This record gives sequence, C-alpha cells and structure tokens, in this order.
Amino acid sequence: MAERYALIAGNGRFPFLVLEAARSSGRPMLVAAVRQEADPALEKLADGFHWIGLGELSKLVDLLKREGVTHAVMAGQVKHAQIFSSIRPDWRLLKLLASLPRRNTDSLIGAVAGVLAEEGITLLDSTAFLQPLLAGEGVLTRRAPNEAERGDIEYGLTVALELARLDIGQTVVIAERACLAVEAMEGTDAVILRAAALSNGKPLTVVKVAKPHQDMRFDVPVVGPSTVHTMRQANATALSIEAGRTLLLDRDQFLRLADEAGLAIEGSEGPRSKVQGPKS
Repeated sequence: MAERYALIAGNGRFPFLVLEAARSSGRPMLVAAVRQEADPALEKLADGFHWIGLGELSKLVDLLKREGVTHAVMAGQVKHAQIFSSIRPDWRLLKLLASLPRRNTDSLIGAVAGVLAEEGITLLDSTAFLQPLLAGEGVLTRRAPNEAERGDIEYGLTVALELARLDIGQTVVIAERACLAVEAMEGTDAVILRAAALSNGKPLTVVKVAKPHQDMRFDVPVVGPSTVHTMRQANATALSIEAGRTLLLDRDQFLRLADEAGLAIEGSEGPRSKVQGPKS
C-alpha cells in the first residue's frame, strides 16, 4: 500500500511549515484541522481538508482510514485549558479518557497515538520534515550571553529541568539568579509577561527546556518571532533553549529579529538530548 500522509493541525505557524516542507519533499498531505484552533488558510496548501472537533476521535479515525492515511503528523498548539474544559468527547474518546492514569495533555495525546497505531496509522515526530529548523548547540545570535545572563541560565536550567520532570511546564524566567515565574498552562509568551510585571524593570533571562521523556510526536518546544517581540516588551535580554529538541519557527526571521534587538540566544545541550541539531 502506498504511503499517504495527514496533518492533524492546531493553531499557529507550525502546521504551515509542516505542509510546506512535506510538499517540497513530494509528500502531499490531507489536513484534519482542529476546529476553533487551526487557520482556514491551511486549506490552500492541503491535499484535502476537513474540520475536526476536539472531542471527535471517532470522526478523526474514520476520516484517516477512509482516505487511506498511513502516517500522520500533529503540529500546532491546542490551548491546554481548552483540551480539558471545552472538549465534548464522543464515545471513543470517553472510553479513552476513562482509561487515563492522569488527566494531562501528554497522557491524552499519547493515548490518541495508541488508538491511531491500532488502526494502522503511524504518528510521526512533529519535526519529521523540519530537521533544519531545530535549534543547534551553542550561541545562535551575534551576541553571546554576558556573565550575568550566563549565571541566570545556569540557575534557570536547574529549575526548568525539575519543572519539566514534574510535567508542569517547560519555561522559567530568571532575574539576578532568582526565579520570577514558572510556566504552567499559559504558554511561553504569557509567562514572560507575567515575570515582567514582577521584575521592577530588571533584565530577564528566559530558559526553556524539553521534558525528560519529551514525546516529539506532539507538544514540541517552540520559539519564534513572537517570542522575540514578547522578550523585548518584557525587557528580557537572553534566551536559552534546548538544542536538537526546540523548533525555531521562521528561523531566519526569528534570529534576525533577535539580533536587531540585541538579544543573546543559546542552544544548550540538555542532559537528555537525543537529536543533534545543526550547528549554526
């Protein structure tokens, strides 16, 4: 049977990048777009387009099987709060929810991946077509972290790794080796702005890591141009991300904006990194 690909799309730029990369490699993709999250403009790039509600697991499985899909990719954010507050589960998802040991996003989407596998559909890493966009190791911008920022990064990594181990969040914001804010469900940009409200104007350092057992099929750590805009707004001057496991959306624009703002961005080799990112 010929391979056929589908994209399960959430919000943001990530799904567009996957579609563009897949098409350039000769792999057209069907799109199952998550309602109230995905951008309707994805239809212009898709080889077939369908809207799917968050709770419609049976509809998703039936669609992919009907279209002969053998491989699927999940890309784009679905708001964490919406997953558990706005979801209206069908019978298949109700059964799945009842079997979960924990009601968190990883458990839920991991279980969905298991359902797809049972139906002969392999869920690929979200970055399968985007390896050049993964952060490389070392300084990525013209400016390297200064001594104060380096100290904040070293401290922030110890806090962020513990936070990620507990599956609470993946980002912390540090000022003068003190942790001002940790991420929960609000996302990277929101936690940076929350830290700014507590900083009394002090320069901030942002540290973002992957989880100890990050499942690259979904919930990949992502930064992009919006991260730079938020950092400038918050007087954050340095950013540490995990090499090989952090996706740089619109990489060239992201790094150009960071250089224009005088930011220092570094790809750190996390203790659990399994994928070697490209050198910059």
